[in-house]
Amino acid sequence: MLLIYKTKVIVKSIFVVVVSICCSTLYAQQQPADYVNPFIGTSNFGATYPGPIAPRGMASISPFNVAGAQNLPLEKDSRWLSNPYVHENTFLTGFSQVNLSGVGCPDLGVLLLMPTTGKVETNHLKYGSTYSDEVAKTAYYSSKIDKYDIKAEFTASKRVGVSRFTFPKGQSNILLNLGVGLTNEEGGMVKVVSATEIEGMRNVGSFCYNSPEDAYPVYFVAQFSKPADSFGVWKKPAKHEGVEAQWMGYNGKMRMMDNNTKMVVGDSIGTYFTYQFDKTETVEVKIGVSYVSIANARENLENETANKTFDVVYKETYNEWNDLLSKIKVEGGTKEDKIVFYTALYHTLIHPNTLNDSNGEYPEIKTGKIGKTEGTRYTVFSLWDTYRNLHQLMSLVYPKQQSDMIKSMLEMYDENGWLPKWELNATETFTMVGDPASIVIADTYLKGIQDFDVQKAYKAMLKSADQIENNPLRPELKDYIEKGFVTTKNKGSVSTTQEYNASDYAISLLAKALGNKKDYERFKNRSLSYRKLYDKNLKLLHPRTENGSFYEPFDPLSGANFEENIGFIEGNAWQYAFMVPHDINGLVKLMGGKKGFTNQLQKLFDNNYFDMANEPDIAYPYLFNYVKGEEWRSQELVKKLIKKYFQNKPDGLPGNDDTGTMSAWLVYSMMGIYPIAPGDPKYTITTPVFDKITIELDSKYYKNKNIVIEREANTNGKISKIELNGKGYDSFFITHDDFVNGSTLKVIQN
Repeated sequence: MLLIYKTKVIVKSIFVVVVSICCSTLYAQQQPADYVNPFIGTSNFGATYPGPIAPRGMASISPFNVAGAQNLPLEKDSRWLSNPYVHENTFLTGFSQVNLSGVGCPDLGVLLLMPTTGKVETNHLKYGSTYSDEVAKTAYYSSKIDKYDIKAEFTASKRVGVSRFTFPKGQSNILLNLGVGLTNEEGGMVKVVSATEIEGMRNVGSFCYNSPEDAYPVYFVAQFSKPADSFGVWKKPAKHEGVEAQWMGYNGKMRMMDNNTKMVVGDSIGTYFTYQFDKTETVEVKIGVSYVSIANARENLENETANKTFDVVYKETYNEWNDLLSKIKVEGGTKEDKIVFYTALYHTLIHPNTLNDSNGEYPEIKTGKIGKTEGTRYTVFSLWDTYRNLHQLMSLVYPKQQSDMIKSMLEMYDENGWLPKWELNATETFTMVGDPASIVIADTYLKGIQDFDVQKAYKAMLKSADQIENNPLRPELKDYIEKGFVTTKNKGSVSTTQEYNASDYAISLLAKALGNKKDYERFKNRSLSYRKLYDKNLKLLHPRTENGSFYEPFDPLSGANFEENIGFIEGNAWQYAFMVPHDINGLVKLMGGKKGFTNQLQKLFDNNYFDMANEPDIAYPYLFNYVKGEEWRSQELVKKLIKKYFQNKPDGLPGNDDTGTMSAWLVYSMMGIYPIAPGDPKYTITTPVFDKITIELDSKYYKNKNIVIEREANTNGKISKIELNGKGYDSFFITHDDFVNGSTLKVIQN
């Protein structure tokens, strides 16, 4: 392209040819990272955000448009606030520097940076603005802030958010507001260190409205590329300061402290840096974060971004993303297919994310101490969601990351006495039900990723599976062991029984691998206790009371769409009817054989009982593969579900991404395989979306360089033949070992 700009065009046709060649070359060189569309999932309660983050990053930047604009007709912030950005919203109040992606409860979304012009205004309802010209791509976001004619651009390294603001001539301001955020906690401190630096902290926590004692600090240091002409701090007096405030004459209004360099503490506090520009100027702001200390936040900033411009940080993070996304290369399919595929893979690489600072330090869970790691200490383990498919994807494509995740879980066990359930930034939220860490650990080990202390892991798993008293992971364990099921005196009794069954099955598999036959038999038998809840008249699982009788009155449809239901968590009897992936053959017998099973499963889809947006039934489209001759139903279903629910638009996810779980479902489904039974190292097979998928394998864990999945023939046809390494393969299931030790898995359609 440079040649075109420097050379006069002599013949118009030559110009057209040169442009065509250049454009073709650019298109041919398009990288996996170029297909990512971060706007996917920012509507329809997907709870993703369009701003930049490094892979597994601690820092992230998101436009914050869910606060204080209820009187605008398009705003929906009064409905659901688990994420900082909703695509339909139009009123911007800043750019938050630490965020969660695809979660169902509010936390983080704090440290709001906002550029303005004119007189300093500290009320976000007044300084907020509409915005336009949004651009979101891998490692980059930008928009125009309409009210001030400012271009705002953002990128990020692992622990540092980097902003670039282009201001018009006149007075310009950069506000750092600590009083607004998604967290249920308030309070913080801020100090202006110099005309180019701010430091402080903000309390966050109480995810899913947990106890305030679980609040924790996020520390920060902000550095500016240009010294401010003036600066200050603001603070709104707290209610208990009312008498003092009135005596001092500011009556509860915002107190402005110009040129203040003393530490200020409070709830509604912030800082402002002001510039007087006589022409268009650009200011870059780097904000390093840490969950350990201000000193570590500063060290993170210096280690990752010192002397680096915005463009350099962007390119480094883009390259890191592209390297990871390139571990899976796809050929064939449409451009739209590639966009939704690589965006989904991108979303799976956000959480779990990094907790430790660049020096290895991190806050231990519950102890109040500072630990240190040589590797990566991960956090945000939304395990009720991710045990079903995301960790299996990590084991296959990114096994070193998965190994470090298991080691992080075992460190938590050392610190806290228990494996994690739903861990967030060194706090245990105990959200949802079940004992999912055991499933993830067993699944990882059985896939050959064994560079962790498996004996410690097994001991931790047995503790959660057997300790009846004071067990935070399985609080309903007594009835479960004695009766075989959780009774209706507990919320979600059937769901909890099924989750315990799934964990026990995974433990049984690990026990078998470790040579413990007694535990293998014990936990395998425990994993089948859901059968005691089976109602042969309904052909569904039915809650039982303490005396063992079926709970009545019982409505099998009650519980969908988050409706309260005594037997089920986030679902109803239909949506949990087949959630025993470790014993589908046993369920087939309960339902009267293959025909009865097939009819009941088909009824789930025909009557629209299936919920693509939630986890309990996420594997159901694949269950027809268990019935010989009915596999075509799974092929058709998966194809339809991909097309209906996963699209290249803001509402292109079926609902909450659940820290990458929905996206992991899509990645697997578009590749034509799925980890059907969590804990059991095997996949079931369906039709790939692409003609060829090449998965690069990590040589530290796998002997082959890669594994290839191919699709051949009619895209609308049923699978007529499967080949493994060029030979006929007479099954719609393949073990993990056979898969990764092969060379090519080919799916042929008639």
